[in-house]
Formats: sequence, C-alpha cells, structure tokens
Amino acid sequence: MSRWIPAATLAFALPACGLANVDTSPRPAARPAVLAQPQTGNFDAWRSGFATRALAAGITQATLDRSLPVMQLLPETVALDRRQSEFGARIWDYMDSTVSPARISQGQSALRRHANILTRIESRYGVPPEILVAIWGIESSYGANRGGTQTLATLATLAKDGRRGEFFEAQLLDALRIVQAGDISPQAMIGSWAGAFGHMQFMPSSFLTYAVDFTGNGRRDVWADDPSDALASAANYLARRGWTRGQPWAREVVLPDGFDLRLTGQAQAVSAWTNAGVRAAAGAQLQSGQARLVLPGGARGPAFLTYGNYDVLKEYNLSDAYVLAVGHLSDRLRGDGGLRGSWPRGDRALTQDERRALQRRLNALGHDTGGVDGRIGPATIAAVQAWQKTQGLAPDGYVNADLLRQLLP
Repeated sequence: MSRWIPAATLAFALPACGLANVDTSPRPAARPAVLAQPQTGNFDAWRSGFATRALAAGITQATLDRSLPVMQLLPETVALDRRQSEFGARIWDYMDSTVSPARISQGQSALRRHANILTRIESRYGVPPEILVAIWGIESSYGANRGGTQTLATLATLAKDGRRGEFFEAQLLDALRIVQAGDISPQAMIGSWAGAFGHMQFMPSSFLTYAVDFTGNGRRDVWADDPSDALASAANYLARRGWTRGQPWAREVVLPDGFDLRLTGQAQAVSAWTNAGVRAAAGAQLQSGQARLVLPGGARGPAFLTYGNYDVLKEYNLSDAYVLAVGHLSDRLRGDGGLRGSWPRGDRALTQDERRALQRRLNALGHDTGGVDGRIGPATIAAVQAWQKTQGLAPDGYVNADLLRQLLP
C-alpha cells in the first residue's frame, strides 16, 4: 500500500504514481552490493548530505549512527527501477497468476490457521477475513515472500539514483522515524526491492499512519513471522479509508441483450440496474445501495457491479486489476466458484509503443489521456469511451489491437 508500481503495466490499471499503488510485478530479492569506486563515492557524498537533512528533519544522531552503515548502494535496484515492460499484462493473465488454485488452497489454509486473530480483527475493524487474507496472499504469498533486501539501502538507492528521488527520500526519512520509534532495528528492516516491507508490503509512510500493535507487545511488528500486527494494520488502513462493514466489494453480473453500454463506468442505485435488466451471475443476490458498472475486459468480458468497498480497496492499490484480483480471490476463499463471464483471451497485449501511439492519437482528436506514458489509466479509458461514443461504438473503454487499428489513420 502507499507505493509505486516500478515496471509492470497492467492493461486495465490506473496510473503508476499514486498514494496507494502496489508493485504488482515479481519481487526479486536484490541484495546489497557496492558499485565501482567513482559511483560509490558519489553515493557517499549524497549520503553525507542526506544525513544533514535528516538531522534537520528531527532524526537523532544516534539513529543515524545506527542506520547510515546500512544505507549501501544497490545496483540491482537501480537496474530494476529503470527497466520498463515492453508489453502490458492482460488482465486475465494477471488474474490467472494471482488467483491460482494453489493460492486459493493456501489461502483457505491460512484462514483456518489464523481464524481466531482474524475474527478479532474483523470485530474491531469490520474488514472480513477473506479480504485481508486475499491481500496477504497477493502481496507476499501469505508471508512466504516478504522480500530479502534491507529497506534502508533500497530507499537510499532510489532516493539517490531512482526516477522519483524526492518521493523516496521522504520514505527514507519515514523509515528512520520507524527505527527511532523502536519498532525495528535498521538491520532487521527487510523488504522488497522497491521499498515495501512486511506481510502486507507497507511503505514507511503508510506504516507510520496505519500500523498498529495488535498483539500488545509494545511494537508494531509487521515483519514478524506472526502476521497479527500486519493483518490488523491492513484492516486499520481499510477501515480508516472508509470500509463499510457488511458491504460486498462487487458482484459479477449478467447484462441483458441490447444493454446500453453507455452506462459503463456510471454509478446508480442497484434498483436502477436491476430495472435495466442487470442480474447477478449464478443466481446470487445483489445488495441494495449505489453500485458502478465495470467492464474490465470490454463488452465481451465479465461484468461487475462494484460497491463503495471496491473504491476503498483502490485506496490500498490504485490498479483496478489488483482490486479485481483481491476481490475475486476473497470470493474464492469464501467458497464461491470461478467467474461466469469469459475473458477475450484471443486479444494480444499492446506494446508500450502502441499504447503511446493510441494516447497520442486520442489527444490529437481532442480526447485528453492525461499524458503519453503508455499506461492505460482512468484518463485514457475515459478518452477511449469519449471517442467510442463519437463513432457510435460500444463505449466500454476497452483497449485492444482492434481499437488501435480503428484509431490510427
């Protein structure tokens, strides 16, 4: 949570820079290493200047004395930060990998193993065990892949040589505040190569705001083998961001023949959707309230009515693909079956150059995509829908090779 997607670009995702983005790419365990002497010297000079700024920001000399030796330059992290994916992952490929049979089975075991603590967490924060365990499974494979890199080294490297130095320097200062508070030692603060740590992969700023000492041992220990503090901290995050107790995240639905796809992306009362012929898939009941229609695979893919808790999950991670994976995994952990709708698996992933060409063309036609970055985010989806409406096409906002051929002159 509260993090950045370094390289992976999902075909149905929001922008990569946001308060709650998660690294959805594989997390290599980059280890500390030292570069050639000239580059290391530059890093040493940066680290010395950072120490001065840290003191001015309230970090004590004692904390710096303990932490500065851990701040080594990680060339692997620099390389990973600069690497860009040529192809955007298709949402069904992402869903297949994140909601796999093995992850479902392991998650159900985790639910049984931690039933007591999860029940207590739900009682306090109102977040269902299945949601927390689904996030846990996707973030760290239920704690098996919490990362193997020293976080202070990662953040120092990205502050010095990353593409978002100011952001990561602020995260590094927050990491030092965590050390200074006594939650963990500099050496024991271990996480992913992109700076997130623990079972639920918090960034330091999110830890300071939302982490809780649920076990009552005096430390907010999201790194321990015992996941209690980490699970409760994630529940606290969701609760404080507006989670509604007892409300579903979404329901898969079936659209009637001739449905007006101009309603895609709009929110209205569930009664209005049912009056328009929308029905829950597999005979399930739709809960009353406001819901928004989402078609992540376009008109040919599964359809969802998403409730307010869907948007809360997007506070945890701004990628719609991630939220759909968490939600669907939580349903499977509860015992529900697979999706009724079928993905358009014949569609290929667009290259980064093709995605940029699509954005440039939409902008030239007067439909603002919010930039030309190759990421199919909300602004690009809205621009696609606006263009589709001008052409009399189904405005589902779905991007594929057919759309690209129609757009390009």
